[in-house]
Amino acid sequence: MNEAAMRWAALAARGRHILLFAALGSVGTLAQYAVLIALVQGGLAGPVAGSCAGFVVGGLVNYQLGRRLVFRSSTPHREALAKFFTVAGVGLGLNALLMVLLTGPLGAPYLPAQILVTGLLVLWHYAGNALWTFRAARPGETPKQG
Repeated sequence: MNEAAMRWAALAARGRHILLFAALGSVGTLAQYAVLIALVQGGLAGPVAGSCAGFVVGGLVNYQLGRRLVFRSSTPHREALAKFFTVAGVGLGLNALLMVLLTGPLGAPYLPAQILVTGLLVLWHYAGNALWTFRAARPGETPKQG
């Protein structure tokens, strides 16, 4: 296989991996939106607080799915959880900031705003988790056992 074909194959494989991440991540996203809608419609929280609470619930779901099915990681839980929640913590901050901006000064309804924010953050979470949290051992490195 020539170099261009190998690059194309690697790009296609990465694309399939991102799609798997997004597809399985939709389970966590459904959990996030269920919490968001329940809190906002129940009058228990505003859109930003509801979004943040839902984000945490979705993150817990996505950790297990990402670790087991997307990245098939052997990174020990102690290490993986710390890294995952660091990536997720940055994502939570971005989520809150964007929701404040969209639902406040820009006056967007909370659900369309959350859909936009979710779409923007998918690549952040994928990159952080693929390149750091669940990164596979490189040739010559000893794989970690979990």
